[in-house]
Amino acid sequence: MAPPPGSPPRAVGTAVSIEAWAERFVTSPDLAVKVDPGPSPRTFAGDPPRRLEAPGRPQILTLVGKAKRSLQPHQLRQPRHRARLLHTFWHHELQAAELMAWAILAFADAPRSFRTGLLAICKEELAHMRIYQAEIERLGFGLGAFPVRDWFWQRVATCVTPIQFVALMGLGLEGGNLDHSSRYRQAFVDAGDLDAARAQDRVGRDEIRHVRFAARWFARWTGGLDFDRWTRELPPPLSPQLLRGARLDRDARARAGLPPEFLDALAAT
Repeated sequence: MAPPPGSPPRAVGTAVSIEAWAERFVTSPDLAVKVDPGPSPRTFAGDPPRRLEAPGRPQILTLVGKAKRSLQPHQLRQPRHRARLLHTFWHHELQAAELMAWAILAFADAPRSFRTGLLAICKEELAHMRIYQAEIERLGFGLGAFPVRDWFWQRVATCVTPIQFVALMGLGLEGGNLDHSSRYRQAFVDAGDLDAARAQDRVGRDEIRHVRFAARWFARWTGGLDFDRWTRELPPPLSPQLLRGARLDRDARARAGLPPEFLDALAAT
């Protein structure tokens, strides 16, 4: 059974179910738990659906309501600005990992294979966090050196169905990351930081799998990858224009399983 409201999170070391592990990871304010929540149990408890309202946040992270202006390519020649950008990416991955865990709990009545896939993606997002953390530290900075914004949480946690979740989180935000990843990989190359470029390339390749996972489940639940249906499943006020880069990476999105007619419609937005 699910714990009563207000009960303390169960410790990672004593978690006996995937749900307990996911709850602890999302709600913990401990940075060490966020960076490494430990191995997950192998079984689901069968708890009823439960929607966590917000993540725990370590004191070292300064939350802001509005992000700073985007960095211009020439600014990335300075290590501090590259570290700031990588720190933003690290926090994106943290939110993504947390929201995969959130979805395991929120959609506990979804197919087991779907929730197992969410857990696998959560762990890959945690690996991405370690990649970005290493790059931030290589540049002489640490976690918490720059403010962060919980924008993903403000939007994704409004999803009320698994279809909406894969529409926004997978096809939307992670799909947009395919565009942004190729852009920033090249920006790091232009700035002379090949280590950061390689890190960005590795994360971008993994994101293709994440988008493919979302595309597969969206098609299974709706009968196909229809652009108009996808648009209708996005929680308002979000629209396709906000979920793509200035330049569409059609190759990466096609490798993620998005059909040409879907990409044509997205390109036309």
